[in-house]
Amino acid sequence: MPIAVTSLVVAVVALRKPVEDNGVELARSRAGRLARQVRESESRVRSQLLGADTRRINLTYVLHSATARVAAAPPAGRTFADGPAILPDVLEYYRATRPRRLVITGAAGAGKTVLALELMLALIDHRAEGDPVPVRIPLAQWGTGQPLTTLLVQRLVDAYKWPAGMAAGLVAHGMVLPVLDGLDEMDPLRADGTPDPEAPRARAVLEALNAYQDGREAGPLVLTCRTGHYDALAPVSRLIDAARVAIAPIDTRHTVAYLRDRALDTPRWQPLIDHLDTQPAGPLATTLSTPWRLCLTATVYHRDGNPSELLHHTDGHDLDQHLLARYLPATIANTPNPRRYRPEDVHRWLHHLTGHLAGTTTGAPATDITLHHLWTLAGTTRVRITDLALTTLALTLTGASFFTLFLFLLRDVVGVSIGTVIFFPLFAAVSVVAFRPTPRPNRLRINRGTLQDGFKARFWAGSKTYFAVGFATGFTIGFTIGFTSELPSQSPDTVFGLWLGLGIGIGLGIGTSLIGGFMGGLGGGFADGFKAWFRIWFTVGLVVILGLNLGLDVGLGLVEGPSLWLGIGLAGGLAGGIMRGLTGEPSTVSNPRDIIRDDMVYGLLIGPLTGLLAGLLGGLTGGLTGGLGGVLTGGLGGGLQNALKDALLGVLTFGFTAGCMVGLVVGFASGFAGAARRYGVFLLCSRGKLPFHLGAFLDWAVTAGLLRYNGPGYQFRHRELQQWLNQNPEPPRV
Repeated sequence: MPIAVTSLVVAVVALRKPVEDNGVELARSRAGRLARQVRESESRVRSQLLGADTRRINLTYVLHSATARVAAAPPAGRTFADGPAILPDVLEYYRATRPRRLVITGAAGAGKTVLALELMLALIDHRAEGDPVPVRIPLAQWGTGQPLTTLLVQRLVDAYKWPAGMAAGLVAHGMVLPVLDGLDEMDPLRADGTPDPEAPRARAVLEALNAYQDGREAGPLVLTCRTGHYDALAPVSRLIDAARVAIAPIDTRHTVAYLRDRALDTPRWQPLIDHLDTQPAGPLATTLSTPWRLCLTATVYHRDGNPSELLHHTDGHDLDQHLLARYLPATIANTPNPRRYRPEDVHRWLHHLTGHLAGTTTGAPATDITLHHLWTLAGTTRVRITDLALTTLALTLTGASFFTLFLFLLRDVVGVSIGTVIFFPLFAAVSVVAFRPTPRPNRLRINRGTLQDGFKARFWAGSKTYFAVGFATGFTIGFTIGFTSELPSQSPDTVFGLWLGLGIGIGLGIGTSLIGGFMGGLGGGFADGFKAWFRIWFTVGLVVILGLNLGLDVGLGLVEGPSLWLGIGLAGGLAGGIMRGLTGEPSTVSNPRDIIRDDMVYGLLIGPLTGLLAGLLGGLTGGLTGGLGGVLTGGLGGGLQNALKDALLGVLTFGFTAGCMVGLVVGFASGFAGAARRYGVFLLCSRGKLPFHLGAFLDWAVTAGLLRYNGPGYQFRHRELQQWLNQNPEPPRV
């Protein structure tokens, strides 16, 4: 009865769910932190799109007429105020739109993303408490089967390192304004290069956005799309209750002013500027009327060259080919280059990466270069076989020493044949895990912010509660066994039961207090993961070892069978629980390389940590159970002393060796067999096609303005640059 009551108490405590206050006031206070993160991240993106320059282009845009279900909005607007208030700036324009649903359309390179970024930064700079925070999401990442709210939560988790629970609270209370960038990137073009009118993914997005509501009103949002793609979808599919604006070509007056501001030596630019002044409506002025081409021109001729060459390239396609062929060499010359990357190498490396984005190895086009997804670019079979061979070699070399020690220390208990039965199935299982097709990166849930944000108070609160439960459970079990068991040498002994109960109670109390402290300190994510995986792996440990122990007990007559059974069961449960509890979602806001770094740290720490704790608990349980078996069979007259020695020996030997084995297996199964190792194998298989320090090269490319950060990945600065590199494997002769 006491055991049953205690077990019930433990079950109730274990099932208790932490409750987090996700009220409106809490969401509003957290939104301020998100706003600061978005400002820092998107200011950097805007600078990269403007060519790492502070000179802004004041775009104008006009309201597109529609027949029904449109939002009320001013007839035209501009990016920012730079003179008399003839037109509203982008912030005033959006706030005057009812409902606040805006579609920004324009030609390729017209500045749709730049205008959306200007709106986001203006909203944050003039944000009042309670206003939603704009969050930009590349639409190509949206699996259209998931709701928009789920996409928003995932974006906060991936790009800004928000815990999923807090992110869900922000979204649920309307503190996130979706800024959905690139509806035209959802579906591939037709064979002739024109937009696909069917565009199933884009149509699914519009259906989901039309169903998006804020209470009983249409949900506020901002959407960007190329004009041709949006027109191809209409009139069957369009965003209802929204104002659609079209970005106008840049006025020649603003074009000349921009080039003058970017020019280091005006005389070299004067022939081009004079031509634009005298022919403001000519073919070249019309061709240069997009922010993308203006940035290209300013970058290519920043330090040298003759800008008047453009007078011979008035056609849009011809001008793009001329500028893009010179863009990479000019960018490299204008950017600090400590690793001395050569233009021809940069061209070939970037071309190779466009194959991944084009879907040549994955079967699906993409917009982001994410490091832990690149491995298919080196050949799926080749990388997997190399990965398996290296994992097998590493596991063989490191596991042989522990296996030898395991057999030496427990040779009288399990024997060589039984040890082989234990070790090699684990070896085979880990090898299979290493061959898995899609390794997922992991991240330790513990970080500096976690340990500082009230961790100490929550840890002690949880540890005190769980120590009481663990001590009560252990004492009840120990006292019941000691008092009711009739030993061969004497009748049941109350004193022996008290001592046994006290020993087991203290041991179990300390163990459960540590677990409870971490569950409380790290919050609901750790607690839920630990509980779920402890139950799974404890059951697996018992079931897998059950057959082996039946052989030990029945066939070999060994008392240590039950101790091995229970010890491995507890060790497996604790290992699985800690491994899952300490696993956080992969995310990054500062640098996409942090995903690989976090996965490496996870793999290096989670194995030894889990192995140590699980091995000690398993060894303690196995040693105590073995010692108790000696007591029950040998009696107290001399048997108790030997039993205690056996218990201590079990803790030291079985605990140590089991900890090493569990640490090895968990390390390979979780971290060493994860995304970081697969990424390293990919780099080995890509020698000659990509630089070995790929992450450092991609960061440099961002600094140079060839790429830009986008949450946990990299993107080409402009889609035209990506397409041109994909079509030109070798750098053209200039």
